[in-house]
Amino acid sequence: MYLNAAHFVPLERTSDILEALCGVRPSDGTVVLNLQLAADRLTDFETQLKVALGPVLHADETGSKVNGKLQWMHVVSCAQLTTYGHYPKWGFAALEAMNVLPQFKGVVVHDAWGTYFQLLGQHALCGAYLLRELRGLAEHHGQVWAGELRDALRAVCHQQKEGTLTPKITMDFEVSFNALLQAGLDANPPAALVPGRQGRTKQTPGRNLAPRCQQHRLAVLRFLHDEGVPFDNNQAERDVRPWCVKRKVSGGFRSDEDGQHFAGVRSYISTLHKHGLNVWHGLVSVFRDDVILPNFSC
Repeated sequence: MYLNAAHFVPLERTSDILEALCGVRPSDGTVVLNLQLAADRLTDFETQLKVALGPVLHADETGSKVNGKLQWMHVVSCAQLTTYGHYPKWGFAALEAMNVLPQFKGVVVHDAWGTYFQLLGQHALCGAYLLRELRGLAEHHGQVWAGELRDALRAVCHQQKEGTLTPKITMDFEVSFNALLQAGLDANPPAALVPGRQGRTKQTPGRNLAPRCQQHRLAVLRFLHDEGVPFDNNQAERDVRPWCVKRKVSGGFRSDEDGQHFAGVRSYISTLHKHGLNVWHGLVSVFRDDVILPNFSC
C-alpha cells in the first residue's frame, strides 16, 4: 500500500520492487485485495472525517480513467482534512454519492462549476481562477476592462494579505468592480457570437465571464467580507495534484471498485500528511486493525 497508494507505483513495478527487496513477488491481485482491505478498515475513519469537515470547505474535481474510460475524482478538503471520491459520472449525483456537500451549510470555495451552485450552502469563487480568465481576455481578446479588473482585484488581494485594506479602499474597489463589469457587458453584447463546434455559434468569452461575475458577485467578493474565506481555491488544487501525478505515473484503474478503494486510502494518507503523522505507521496500523486517527477536533 505504501508503494502503490502513497507513491503511485504501478502494480507490476510494486511487485518488481518487493521481489527485489524481499525475495517474494506478490501478484497484482494481492495488491488490489489489500487495497480493498485497507479501504474497508478505514470506514470509521471516513465517517468521522466527514463529520469533522467545515466550516469552510474547498472543492475540486479531475478526470480519472477506468479501463480507458473517463470517470471522475472529486475532492472536498480543508487545511487539516481531505476526503476523496471516485465516481463514473460527473455531476450532482457524484456529490450526493460522496455525501458531504449536499447537506453542508457552510462556505464552499470552488471554481464556478455550475453543479456546485445547486448546493444549499454559501459559495466563494476562486480568485486565482478568475485572474487567469481575466488575463486571457485582456491578452488574447483585447478586452481592456478585463485587464483593469484583474489589476484592481490583484491590488485589493495584496492589500488584504498585508493588512492595509481599509473599509474606504474596499468600498472604492467594489464601486470600480461594478463599473468594470458593466464595461464588460457593454463590450460584449448578447448578439456578439463566435464560431463554435460543428458550425454552431456561441457567446464570446467576455460575454460568459462578465454576467457570471455579476450574477455571483457575493461569491466572487466573499473573501473581502469573511475573514475565514481565502481569496483562492489553492487548498483543493493542491489536494487534486496527487491524482494528476497518479494518472501520469501509473495510469487508471481496472474497475470502479478499485478507484473507490484507492480514494478511501488516499483520504487517509492525505489527512495523515496534513497532521504531520507518519504515513507508514498509519498504514501499518490499518493492517493491524488498530487505525491511528488524527485529531479531528483541531
